[in-house]
Amino acid sequence: MSTSSKSRLAATLLCLFLGELGIHRFYVGKIGTGILWLLTAGLFGIGLIVDFILIVCGQFKDSNGNLITVW
Repeated sequence: MSTSSKSRLAATLLCLFLGELGIHRFYVGKIGTGILWLLTAGLFGIGLIVDFILIVCGQFKDSNGNLITVW
């Protein structure tokens, strides 16, 4: 599996501060779920928490399926 060119630090900060708007999902290219997060406040907060944990643990993937691991 290849590594994404997106920054894990940027994704983490976007998720932490603007996660309920889905900005971190737009950043990694997941436009469809970004809109869903925007309309449902991060899937009512639960999806936001799950995304944050996945990003911090290095298991979050971009729109191409590449892991975002580089800080």
